[in-house]
Amino acid sequence: MSAAGLPGRIVRVPPDRLPGWLDRFAERHGALDVELDQTTVRVLAADGAAATITVPFPPMSELGDGLAGLIRHTQRDRLVGAVLVRRGGWAVGIFAGSELLDSKVGSPYVQGTTKAGGWSQQRYARRRGQQAAHAYAGAADAATRILLPRLTELEAVVTGGDRAGVETVLADVRLAPLRTRLIGPVLPTPDPRLRVLQAFPDRYLAVAINLNELA
Repeated sequence: MSAAGLPGRIVRVPPDRLPGWLDRFAERHGALDVELDQTTVRVLAADGAAATITVPFPPMSELGDGLAGLIRHTQRDRLVGAVLVRRGGWAVGIFAGSELLDSKVGSPYVQGTTKAGGWSQQRYARRRGQQAAHAYAGAADAATRILLPRLTELEAVVTGGDRAGVETVLADVRLAPLRTRLIGPVLPTPDPRLRVLQAFPDRYLAVAINLNELA
């Protein structure tokens, strides 16, 4: 639901474009009233258009400066860990802002489906499950080596790919401390490759804005 209690649509705005987006919102809809707390900013325009902004990397501490504080919060560089997992591969990295500082990517072969039935089908299914388990173990090893040593420096850990795969990897007992840094949902991605990991900040840094039907 949107800020006005009506079904809304969600847009995602890069942090560097947020000031311009807010300016254009005011130009289209009139003077803005702002309500905010550490996790949500609600903007209500003179014509009834409303925008509910989910604060990324909460909590937001600069509550006294309104939208200016929100903009500074969204544009601050952070050290963030990333874990991307799908059946076809995985990637683990550390970002400073949008710069990838350290990473490990794995693309293990996972047996595809077969048209054969009976025992043959079951044998392929078992082999495919074993290969996926091996891939998930590799992702957990990489997260242990890359992220855990810098855990106290990480402001957050973000995830992408397949939810079941991510949950399987993070269930590794070694990664229990990492789970305390998790924020946000598992963001959809293609099979993790280096280029997919490098582009991942475009997804998790974007500011989610829920607009009502008048916006």
